[in-house]
Amino acid sequence: MKIYGLQKMTLLDYPGRIACTVFLSGCDMRCPFCHNSELAEGSAPAVMEGEELIAFLKKRKGMLDGVAVTGGEPLIREETLDLLRQIRGLGYDVKLDTNGTHPDRLRRAAEEGLCQYVAMDVKNSPARYAETIGLKTFDPGPVRESIAFLLGGGAADYEFRTTLVKEFHDADSLRGIGEWIHGARRYALQKFTDRDTVPFEGLHAPADEEIRAWAEIMRPHAAEVLIRGAE
Repeated sequence: MKIYGLQKMTLLDYPGRIACTVFLSGCDMRCPFCHNSELAEGSAPAVMEGEELIAFLKKRKGMLDGVAVTGGEPLIREETLDLLRQIRGLGYDVKLDTNGTHPDRLRRAAEEGLCQYVAMDVKNSPARYAETIGLKTFDPGPVRESIAFLLGGGAADYEFRTTLVKEFHDADSLRGIGEWIHGARRYALQKFTDRDTVPFEGLHAPADEEIRAWAEIMRPHAAEVLIRGAE
């Protein structure tokens, strides 16, 4: 399996762990605000083979205690589960980022103990999902199934999170998300940051005070509500 990026050490990507971050290619969404659009589209070159990653992780035992696996959408490929099995075989905890479109693989990863933390993006309320992810139409059924699995205690630990973009989100969006994830263990509001890798120009972050107000909308729906990137 090819690896498309490796951040050799991070204290941010995996809560409570000294980790590395592994980037995989391919995604079934085309979010206009994506920070990793080359990975999502599959145009980025690979940086190493899976065997090289495993060799790197063997050398870092004792220095790292976690591996964050992200993309793109890691679960778009069946072979990602094999990669997770190899990483877990080395004794590392795994954080898995996902957009929730492959609930069967998410379930298998969690039930096999291949991931100890799941961070699932909930892009918007159901009514605005398609436009937010850059598609003409979208069936939210798989996302709904993944949400239900996590809410039901299917993963060791998890969070739902939304990257907030002024052009796509408002108070009604957060109300719709809240209804969808009601009873969640943890929910994070993430302020959009523009970068050169974002595929569309002219997108903006909501004001910090707006994000704080949206956090209050979410507090009845999640035991823990976090704000990232806003003051």
